[in-house]
Amino acid sequence: MTWSLDFAPLVPLWLIIALACVAAVLMGLALWRRQRGTLVRTCAFAALLLALLNPAVEREEREPLSSVVALVADHSQSQDLDGRRETTDKTVAALKTRLEALPNVEVRVIDAGRARSDLQNDGTALFGPLNQELADVPPDRIAGAIVVTDGQVHDIPENAGALGFNAPLHALITGHANERDRRVVIERAPRFGLVGKQQQVRLRVAQAGQGLDAAPARMTVRRDGEEIDSRMVAPGVTVDIPVEITHGGQNIFEFEVEPLEGELTTLNNRAVITVDGVRENLRVLLVSGEPHAGERTWRNLLKSDAAVDLVHFTILRPPEKQDGTPISQLSLIAFPTRELFSVKIDDFDLIIFDRYKRRRVLPILYFDNIARYVRDGGALLMATGPEYAEAGSLYRTPLATVMPAEPSGRILEEPFLPRISALGQRHPVTRGLPGSRGETPDWSHWFRLIDTVDHQGEVVMNGPEDKPLLILDRQGKGRVALLLSDHVWLWARGYEGGGPHVQLLRRLAHWLMKEPDLEEEALRATSRGHELTVERQTLGDTVDPVEITGPTGEKRTVTLQQAEPGLWRTTIRTDDIGLYSVSDGERTALANIGPANPREFADVLSSPKPLTPLAEATGGSVRRLEGRGEEPDIPRVVALNRATSYAGSGWLGLKMTESSVLKGVDRLPLFIGFLGLAILLGLISATWYREGR
Repeated sequence: MTWSLDFAPLVPLWLIIALACVAAVLMGLALWRRQRGTLVRTCAFAALLLALLNPAVEREEREPLSSVVALVADHSQSQDLDGRRETTDKTVAALKTRLEALPNVEVRVIDAGRARSDLQNDGTALFGPLNQELADVPPDRIAGAIVVTDGQVHDIPENAGALGFNAPLHALITGHANERDRRVVIERAPRFGLVGKQQQVRLRVAQAGQGLDAAPARMTVRRDGEEIDSRMVAPGVTVDIPVEITHGGQNIFEFEVEPLEGELTTLNNRAVITVDGVRENLRVLLVSGEPHAGERTWRNLLKSDAAVDLVHFTILRPPEKQDGTPISQLSLIAFPTRELFSVKIDDFDLIIFDRYKRRRVLPILYFDNIARYVRDGGALLMATGPEYAEAGSLYRTPLATVMPAEPSGRILEEPFLPRISALGQRHPVTRGLPGSRGETPDWSHWFRLIDTVDHQGEVVMNGPEDKPLLILDRQGKGRVALLLSDHVWLWARGYEGGGPHVQLLRRLAHWLMKEPDLEEEALRATSRGHELTVERQTLGDTVDPVEITGPTGEKRTVTLQQAEPGLWRTTIRTDDIGLYSVSDGERTALANIGPANPREFADVLSSPKPLTPLAEATGGSVRRLEGRGEEPDIPRVVALNRATSYAGSGWLGLKMTESSVLKGVDRLPLFIGFLGLAILLGLISATWYREGR
């Protein structure tokens, strides 16, 4: 409650000043002429002027506002190390109790530094949540902020003015002063690389702490979880390590250095980079045995793909076709059999025989080269017609050793709808082809199928009498596909509405060339924000649970749910950033949440240095919580009204606010009403009495 004197003039102030001046002149003349009653007249004039000023006594009833103290708890991933989280929780709980015991203090506990949604700006963020929590509090009500952290904060304001309030900032540092750590620092890494080529990764091993030496440490290099290199690396020395890009898509490389004795953590002993593999143009050799209606289908499909370099030959003049025309007059390109099937055969990613039959164009030796090419990792696609069932079949060559089915000699010529087999419903080449849903496929009929016996491999499409139509097989390191009909061109021409020839043939070609997304048995892990998605592709009916290992070593087992035939999936929420490993016992997949090498683990040693300049600029302090035994040394909290420094030995201070809120005002006029009238009449009467004597 406060008292004050207030004036509310009844007439304009300039008029009161003018009257006061006139009264002062008149009273001055009266005093100079020594007239009787001058003093009484002066008092009467003064009372009149005071009444015109309308003085009043005001009483204000105010309620003091509480002082707000922010208590920030750092729960970032680096706080999980060496018991820091336990120390933080104990300190925050103790400080909260002490602060709440202070009169007229409001405590706001802020849990910060964990599970950020913005993964592009990684690191420990404490001042962003602090400013957000205090956004509704006037700056003069803030008594200070106490931050419990390991000191590794990545959003520290540049100066005290950018802090947002004029009060002390105190930092209590977890961890120990004698910590030591070793980490891998990536200085330069490629983002893209050509498949089959090497890229250089520049890195160094950094060490920090007490009592360290410069002895070399062993570094292990892994690609997609498999070890590919091991070498000794001296700490502090920059080295270039070559890595080979083996497949398209993400190639995940890990660089792990052996642990340092007594180091704080091994989490940052491993650095991860992701290199997107980009294939050079795929080289495809297409050999058509004769001109036919489906030849253009293959050519148009392959030529439309900008990533494919196509070499196409059609046998227009086989040796048995002799019409007497001199060779010099023929406008035909000689078939370079030796160059294609002997010298440069390994340069091709895929060889396609389209309705080809033996006509003494290719010597038997070259078919043996093709079989060897397949077993060594090549890809062969046989698009067959009636010639596969005849005497000139390529099955009567050394290619039989890699072919998945033998022709029976029978040709079925009748309308039929190609159907995806039960196995094909789960195979990535044929799963979900447009028009395949439902009991009857929504595409056109074909009219010819080459019958076979003794199949091996995977039958993914069937024809009439449930005969194999498309067979996929592995031979050695390579792959073979056998399409037992030459009527796929009916889909391309739109007969009866056509069919998904582009999707089928493109998937088929990419499966043959070992596209990772089309593997029959695969385990994949992908990330989006803080969500980790695990997929299991299989031809089986069930899948086993998978074990997920987080960046801190924490393991959890999850069960996958069937999303569609042959594809099982689950998505989980993750809190930690870093590399996650997913394993089903046989296969391992890797995925990275957030940046490949987060700032959170770039430097994990606790330190008071980052926060010291800001704390000292506000009159606060930075000190370690190391105490005797396992209990932290928590300082006392002192409330101060005004001070130049808010910290001392064993204590830290808060700047208490003087803010209040007005609840009511009482006003008592002094010269209005009977009191003012009585005083004024009394003085006038006294003047009349004095003059009447």
